[in-house]
Amino acid sequence: MATGDYLPLARHAYDDSASSLTLSSRRVGDGYATKTPHGGTLTVYSSSSATEESASTYTYSYAYGPTGLAGLFRNRYAAGCAIFASVGGVSFGYDQGVIANVLVMKDFVSRWPVGPWEKGIMTAVLELGALFGALLAGVFADKYSRRRSIFLASLVFCVGSGFQAGAQSLNHLILGRAIGGLGVGALSMLSPLYMAEISSPELRGSLMALEQLAIVSGVVFGFWAGFLTRNVPGSASWRIPLALQFLPGISLCLGCFLLPPSPRFLVLKGRLDEAMQSLSKLRLRTAADAPHDPLLQLELLEMQVDIALETRCLGTNGGEGSANSWRRLFRREYIDRTSIGIMIMFFQQWSGINALLYYGPTLVTSIGLEGDLVTLLVSGGIGIVQFLAVIPAIFYLDRIGRKPLLRGGSALMSLSHIVIAVLIHHYEGNWPAHSSAAWLAVICIYTFTAAYGVSFGPIGWVLPSEVFPLSVRSKGVSLATASNWVNNFLIGLVTPPMIQSSAGATFFLFGTACFAAHFWSTYFVPETAGISLEEMDAVFGTTAGKEDRRLKVELEQDFGIHDLVRGLVDRSD
Repeated sequence: MATGDYLPLARHAYDDSASSLTLSSRRVGDGYATKTPHGGTLTVYSSSSATEESASTYTYSYAYGPTGLAGLFRNRYAAGCAIFASVGGVSFGYDQGVIANVLVMKDFVSRWPVGPWEKGIMTAVLELGALFGALLAGVFADKYSRRRSIFLASLVFCVGSGFQAGAQSLNHLILGRAIGGLGVGALSMLSPLYMAEISSPELRGSLMALEQLAIVSGVVFGFWAGFLTRNVPGSASWRIPLALQFLPGISLCLGCFLLPPSPRFLVLKGRLDEAMQSLSKLRLRTAADAPHDPLLQLELLEMQVDIALETRCLGTNGGEGSANSWRRLFRREYIDRTSIGIMIMFFQQWSGINALLYYGPTLVTSIGLEGDLVTLLVSGGIGIVQFLAVIPAIFYLDRIGRKPLLRGGSALMSLSHIVIAVLIHHYEGNWPAHSSAAWLAVICIYTFTAAYGVSFGPIGWVLPSEVFPLSVRSKGVSLATASNWVNNFLIGLVTPPMIQSSAGATFFLFGTACFAAHFWSTYFVPETAGISLEEMDAVFGTTAGKEDRRLKVELEQDFGIHDLVRGLVDRSD
């Protein structure tokens, strides 16, 4: 295929002979909603509401069924597949949560006395491995398929878990966490990718939210698994919770080939018949339904257009190859968007959330609480608070908007950290006489966690996918993910020696970072909720998105999407 060309994939012909009756329509805003066969809905907007460069075309949206909980129950098959794929997020979260208990278990500490830097290396090496795993996963996913890549990543994760559970030296444990990190990083990229590609449009947001819930659930399970085994005699106290990592890993290994293949991957490889079979199964359509369902035809054509757009843009920007195309992210028309993707992950990590997850008991001890049971219970509450805070964020993220949540969340996060730092400064020499101050610090930790859970936690993953135009979106999100892992690695490495040097200064640093995040959110982050691609250009003062949209319209016409939509409009009453 010549550089700059797109693959002219032949589309399936839509056969409407079995559904020749006039389709019913109803007015919806400035468009018409048309009922399609098998319970779907296509909403078409006339050219008067279209953008300038596509004024002669129709704009549209479609749904196979209801949204939200009703839609999940209606298509339990796709929801079940997405839930199973989200086990990759559980693996990631569990590995984060379990280490907090392991580092303070009596047998572990007595067997291998470790200093602050050794703790940091043992924790941070997972994030370093995850960085490389996330970068390699995209290559394997496009070459060998999503499911095979998930299988390989799960297998690598299991090998790393084996090294950790059977460690005979600290080096074995560090090596195991590095290997496990490769699998964790790969799954952190592959699971959301697969979930997005099998989800129908009306359920994609709800199903993608499962990934964040899965990660936080893994954190909670990992911590409390270690809590329950902390008093088991001998090395079993820490080997058992580390060995439990096998459960999500083996589950994915054994079950991933029972999942349907990604239709988009099959289209990428030119296997359209197989793509239609997989798509039909995921949308609860039979093989006989497929030729007569316009929504299946429309979605398959959209996949072809997206792949053609990526290929065309790769070859029409100065003759760049795949590697050099990364430079586009740092050109003038993209640099503001690129900085948002990088910086939101920077602030997400330097807010201190993972420091609390990794070293919760150590940090809780630094604020004056004494006794293993109390410190562990308070530390375990951090994951639970975060889990509960994510739930309302899922429901109100689009209603309230990104910017208000980022500003309010960062302000509350900064205030919480600063109050903790002040309390440590005043009372660290005599905590027993000021127990109320210690519990006030605990309240501030939970307040910080809740504020993070409704702001930088979920929005950190949402914002990068919204600000980039289609032609550079995958690379922009990849760069943001790399920023996440790099900063995650640094946090895991430097937090233990920082706490040992000065716990108060550690919290003050995190508070300063959160204050900087508030300033950044106020003056540098635009509101992206409900903003279309064209409107995003106006926000950033560039035309990058308009150029992508113009090219996409041309491809939609070439692949026959507009003809298909017009045909349905003409048949509606």
